[in-house]
Amino acid sequence: MSESAQERTYLFAYGTLRQREVQLSTFGRELDGRPDLLPGYTLATVEITDPGVVAVSGADRHPIVRATDDLSHTVEGTVFEITDAELAAADDYEVADYRRVLVRLASGVRAWVYVDS
Repeated sequence: MSESAQERTYLFAYGTLRQREVQLSTFGRELDGRPDLLPGYTLATVEITDPGVVAVSGADRHPIVRATDDLSHTVEGTVFEITDAELAAADDYEVADYRRVLVRLASGVRAWVYVDS
């Protein structure tokens, strides 16, 4: 693996981080990504009580993923290449119900994703 490939930071998004308004507010730009799948997880919903996050996303219910350890379970989403500063901004956007973990997507890309804490 080349040094530049090791320096890349990827984020897998399946919910509000794919919304244009959320990206502009969180990252200051619209992200360009490609479809991918997250194996071993299922999609659920969580109630958001942070008024700032609700204002940006436009909703008080957000998707959240939960590990199942069954690789036949998959969640559709988008993988984005982002900077370390943008990853920190995503951390600031996500509420305490989420924690960030490093996963391997169906494409083979290693990406950060926010999962049920």
